[in-house]
Amino acid sequence: MSASPSPPVSRPPLPPFSEESARLKVQMAEDAWNSKDPQRCAQAYTEDSWWRNRSEFLQGREAIVDFLTRKWAKEHAYRLKKRLFSFADNRIAVCFEYEYHDDQGQWWRAYGNENWTFDERGLMARREASINDIPITEAQRQLR
Repeated sequence: MSASPSPPVSRPPLPPFSEESARLKVQMAEDAWNSKDPQRCAQAYTEDSWWRNRSEFLQGREAIVDFLTRKWAKEHAYRLKKRLFSFADNRIAVCFEYEYHDDQGQWWRAYGNENWTFDERGLMARREASINDIPITEAQRQLR
């Protein structure tokens, strides 16, 4: 007797999104990224998820884990806030900002926009992020 295949992983809320479910999806992403746990974050993406992050292009969960591991190794005291910008069907757009300091102690605030596309299981199949950084002082921090 052969084992039956595992059911596909589902990540509610599922598309098509309402305003309430889109806001929940954004909050779930913010919570996961603020955990700074690359494995936890990667579970929200399809196995072959495609990313553009600034000028870097990635594909697949393993690449996502590697990217996030490198990111949080150099972005210390990372804190992120995401806001729903728009949604339709299986897509969500967010605005975000995050703060961190580098190895030299310089604080930075990053501003950006992301466009997300989800599959029918609620996993993110595509993420496109445009991000700009500005140096700030510790006293100028807003996200604590």
